Amino acid sequence: MNIIKKLTMVVLASFAFIGMTTQAATDPKISVQLWSVKDDLKEDFEGTLKKLAGLGFQGVEFAGNYGKFENDPEGLKKFLAELGLQASGAHVGFDKFNEENFDHTVDFFSKLGAKFLIVPYDKRSYDPEAVDAMNAELAVIAKKLEKHGLQTGYHNHAPEFADFKDSTFWDYIATNTPKNVVLQLDVGWAAVAGKDGAEYIRKYPNRTKTTHFKAGLPEGTKDKVSIIGQDIVDWKSVIKAAREVGGTEWFVVEQEVYPNNLTPLQAVEASMKGLQKILAEMK
Repeated sequence: MNIIKKLTMVVLASFAFIGMTTQAATDPKISVQLWSVKDDLKEDFEGTLKKLAGLGFQGVEFAGNYGKFENDPEGLKKFLAELGLQASGAHVGFDKFNEENFDHTVDFFSKLGAKFLIVPYDKRSYDPEAVDAMNAELAVIAKKLEKHGLQTGYHNHAPEFADFKDSTFWDYIATNTPKNVVLQLDVGWAAVAGKDGAEYIRKYPNRTKTTHFKAGLPEGTKDKVSIIGQDIVDWKSVIKAAREVGGTEWFVVEQEVYPNNLTPLQAVEASMKGLQKILAEMK
């Protein structure tokens, strides 16, 4: 075999390897935030999870309801696996990380296999006098979780995009917490605040490990619907940013509004189909 042929084979093999690793690293899985169907879960926890699995979701993000598995994370992990689901993470309040609850929190979510434990809301996040204290708390928790293979982070609403110190509170949180603190960008709330989700993913590379895909409509928006693909968000730009620089492992569909008299499950299904259509168009 001549030297040119050998070099050609090496180059082709290298490209194939790069393609495989890029595919693995840049194709997030799709989860659903269970708050979207909170009432259905109260009525039929296991049946609702089965329906969500049937819609094509690969994971679920918990929001405080674990059904009969409240004290059985291993049983819950097994049940999810039977449905083809994983725990993409959970929304966990700061109180679950205090001295009294920390060990239980780590034990439960480690056994469940939920790596991302995201604080869903704290009013300090948009309080000029208190945001530093919240940032410090996130940093301490993130450090403590490291040795357990878990991560914490923060999830925005609209107020975090209010002006603060020549930028926004969200920017201030991002630049004053260590890089192991996840920025769980809620694209819908960013849109409500008039911000571009793709721009914020690119602004803080490898920090959007898990992101909420929610249709957001600023007040006064007409002729649009709060369903992914029928709203105002440029989802292709968001997906491209997440794949290229976000370090994103999970797209988490969330539905807090149920337009056109849809039930929560029907609205979640509509947003999932909207997302699937967008992803198909990007292939």
